[in-house]
Amino acid sequence: MIASPGATMGVDFEQRVDYTRLRTERLARARAALEASELGALLLFDMNNIRYVTGTHIGEWARDKMSRYVFLPRAGDPILWDFGSAAKSHRLYAPWLPESSWRAGVAGMRGAMPPDTGIVEDLARRIAGEMREHGLTDAPLGLDITDVPTLLALQAEGVRVADGQQVMLNAREIKTEDEAALLTHAAGMVDAAYDELYRALRPGVRENELVGLVNKVLYDLGSDEVEAVNAVSGERCSPHPHVFADRLLRPGDQAYFDIIQAFNGYRTCYYRTFVVGSATPAQLDAYKQCREWIDAAIATVRPGVTTRDIALLWPRAQDFGFQSEEECFGLQFGHGVGLALWERPIISRLNSLEHPVEIKEGMVFALETYCPASDGYSAARIEEEVVVTATGCQSLFRFPAEELLVAGTRYFRGADFLAPSAAANGAHPVAAAAGRA
Repeated sequence: MIASPGATMGVDFEQRVDYTRLRTERLARARAALEASELGALLLFDMNNIRYVTGTHIGEWARDKMSRYVFLPRAGDPILWDFGSAAKSHRLYAPWLPESSWRAGVAGMRGAMPPDTGIVEDLARRIAGEMREHGLTDAPLGLDITDVPTLLALQAEGVRVADGQQVMLNAREIKTEDEAALLTHAAGMVDAAYDELYRALRPGVRENELVGLVNKVLYDLGSDEVEAVNAVSGERCSPHPHVFADRLLRPGDQAYFDIIQAFNGYRTCYYRTFVVGSATPAQLDAYKQCREWIDAAIATVRPGVTTRDIALLWPRAQDFGFQSEEECFGLQFGHGVGLALWERPIISRLNSLEHPVEIKEGMVFALETYCPASDGYSAARIEEEVVVTATGCQSLFRFPAEELLVAGTRYFRGADFLAPSAAANGAHPVAAAAGRA
């Protein structure tokens, strides 16, 4: 059992997240998934897969640059070719793999490295050599992501390339005890961010200011990365634009937010909806419907049911104002969460009705629902993240969302200052208030 959820210090008096166990179990699962496949080895450029296999991370700046890569053979230790001096740092401070696993190497950097340098060809020769050294010349090499020059260079070296991302998704589908604890901690950080955001919501604040506030709260709490904060308000709520702006909030606005961030790599996807000052019947009705859709999904989650069972609980695209399931994809939605924002399972009417996936104990995924209001511009958006247990599921989010919350209410009527006896005698509100003062 992991004690003191939400604690981050290492202590000697109780068991907390065990990072050695985390790294060991993740690598073992990647090896098992590779062994169960037809692939001889994996070549990984996806930073989430690199972290899963090696337990290393050199900052989110490297996420989209494809400057690091890992070779994982069926037998033998993974080899990471890292960005410059990071390799030397790993040899000093990452003893969970042998020093030979930490090597410096340069990739094509998504084409930024001039083609005539031969860097991409060198990479391909290096990987082809590792395949020969491990006796895997005739076996396919699984890639998760890559660029076209690297793919062509590998093929020119006689390497048979196949899809390796599915192997890694197989490995990452069920979360370990430590992974679940880190996901829970990441959720708790967003609980705190929402509390600050709720206090800040008021007429006159801009969406981008609220995005800045959330970023500060999360980085102060130890976030690795705030990947995105969607802040959507007023007339921008329907249809969902999936991006924040500099819009000024006004009284009566509906506003919803999605907070995506990571703690030790483990992410959140966490929507909440509010109104500023007061709520209309249309806004209340939309929120109630949105809540009913998500509650029905949560009640259905348990091992053995399928993603089809969940998707069928949600409305068709045409039922809430869209022409096709592609047009409303991501609104009535479920997706696995771990080191990546979108892992298995993916749940929607677009894919789950014809291609259902079994829900398994240990999965962690988010469920999202959306309902436009009858006023034509407001909308409700709710999300809950759940870990699947033996008998059902447990929600990781705790910021209240059972009912629509009104923020920014600091207005008082004159009648609110009347003492009961004065009001009964018809006293003037201002005079009564002044008398009490």
